[in-house]
Amino acid sequence: MTAGQHPTVWLTGLSGAGKTSIALALAQTLKAQGQAVTVLDGDQLRHGLNRDLGFSPEDRHENIRRTAEVARLMNDAGLLVIAAFISPSRADRAMAAAIIGAAHFIEVHVSTPLAVCEARDPKGLYEKARAGQIAQFTGVSAPYEAPLAAALALDAGILALDESVARICRHLRQRP
Repeated sequence: MTAGQHPTVWLTGLSGAGKTSIALALAQTLKAQGQAVTVLDGDQLRHGLNRDLGFSPEDRHENIRRTAEVARLMNDAGLLVIAAFISPSRADRAMAAAIIGAAHFIEVHVSTPLAVCEARDPKGLYEKARAGQIAQFTGVSAPYEAPLAAALALDAGILALDESVARICRHLRQRP
């Protein structure tokens, strides 16, 4: 690939769906194959670049806008970017695709069902949201708009981590 032709793999799904696990495993696999790759993770960016943002619809929009701008810059610098973000709004994901460039934006829906995500609840967030301690929590008190035409859908409640990574790698190899 030449500069400007590197893609962003945008993993979207509920909290606890497996986005970060897939992102990190995919990055490790691609690095082992000699690919220059980086991971942008929603939690990480909210502790740095996006620490001034909350979870209102406006702040979520700005979170995704900033992330897409960073991803585009990294793509232009020759990196394949893997972005792991709940990104609950179709409109915000469309905005990210427009910023990055539709030809370089690969939307992957980590479609793990809510019940599985809630049973995993690695951070105890669903329990807190159900108890009313977290307002505007995606999937509980705030909506999640599933992609209508994602490049891939991966149910991490069924698929093993290595199979999810293999499917994304196959998709990347088949791109022009």
